[in-house]
Amino acid sequence: MQLTEFIPDQIWLLDYPVNYAGCRFNARMSVLRLTGGALMLHSPCDMDDATANAIARLGPVSSIVAPGSFHHMYVAKAQARFPAARTYLCPGVERKVPGLRFDWMLGDRPPTEWGGTMDQVLIRGCRFMWEVAMLHRPSKTLLLVDAIENFTDRTADVSWQVKAWFKLFGMWNKPRPAPEYRLGWSDKVAARSSLEKILAWDFDSIVLSHGDNITENAKEQARRAWTPPLR
Repeated sequence: MQLTEFIPDQIWLLDYPVNYAGCRFNARMSVLRLTGGALMLHSPCDMDDATANAIARLGPVSSIVAPGSFHHMYVAKAQARFPAARTYLCPGVERKVPGLRFDWMLGDRPPTEWGGTMDQVLIRGCRFMWEVAMLHRPSKTLLLVDAIENFTDRTADVSWQVKAWFKLFGMWNKPRPAPEYRLGWSDKVAARSSLEKILAWDFDSIVLSHGDNITENAKEQARRAWTPPLR
């Protein structure tokens, strides 16, 4: 596993393997620079010494973020690596992992200690999962974990089961919400309100936790991906 620079001196990414329900694919951790130079770990991975040291060389880690219902697995290990960092959870994670220590429950307003670097929206309206979408303002980068996934013929390390599943849902080679969203939109009014707030942000690219990042026509691709709940 290796950190790669996505936005010079602002965002770094690291892809790591996941096995879920017998399916193999990658997830992605983002490391973001906040106001004052401190770092945020967004959807942290199970990092080894080399990765932890590489992050530490970039700056002090002040924030560890579990941004979605399925993106908390390695938060405790990140806390052990960076014990001075504060931990921020998406609602619902505290019920799934009752013993997980945290400092702040995420909603529609970012913590003041992030110094205006970030904006965020809690995506509502799905009965199966929660997620906090985030905007890194300095780089105009939107961060999503499951609200859009983008598995394509170019995506590395994807098992045949994932490909078959995503083709069944009409999601292969098309940026779309995770199947849990597609099956779980139960309050489209709430979902539409959340997604419209995100689309009102000024962003040029989308960093995804699963699949290929979106670096061209990002806002239009997001709007197209979210057509059903936006109707």
